[in-house]
Amino acid sequence: MRALVLLLLAAAACTTSDADAAGDYTLTVTNRDNGCNFGNWNPGDAAQATATLTQNRDDVTASVTGLGALLLEAAVGGHVFAGKIDGGTLTLILNGTRSTTMDGCTYTLNGEIDARLRGDILVGSLNYRAATDGSAACDRISTCLSTQDLTGARPHMVYNAVTDEPRVSSAPPTAR
Repeated sequence: MRALVLLLLAAAACTTSDADAAGDYTLTVTNRDNGCNFGNWNPGDAAQATATLTQNRDDVTASVTGLGALLLEAAVGGHVFAGKIDGGTLTLILNGTRSTTMDGCTYTLNGEIDARLRGDILVGSLNYRAATDGSAACDRISTCLSTQDLTGARPHMVYNAVTDEPRVSSAPPTAR
């Protein structure tokens, strides 16, 4: 019996809780390496984007909104990333559906977000890789990798102690 209690205590000590990633984020994406040779991609160029993250336990989706969604739809064929959170680490995938043919190679682009959430701040990378048809014509692009740095924040939520209704605040609560 004592061994069972120790085993249960050890198991409880090993469990970690996942961060709450849900919310509306304002993001900055900054172009870095362009291994896939995208046109109009200049390392160091940055753009703003918005995304809504939803979470059910460790399952997370990130729906890019606004102009960023339109650009992803045009390039990749989707704008919703899906994946998991482990502690504060997010790994989200967007499998592309927009087929492109170049020099006899047919491929799509996939996006992967690898980011860490600390409080209301999200920091990581957005990587694009080609998913090819496996033909020899695809050798040049099959290992391509283009990367963007990703930083973002969501508004801090302050809860009213009287009504338990959340409100967005950029400043700490004040005493009355």
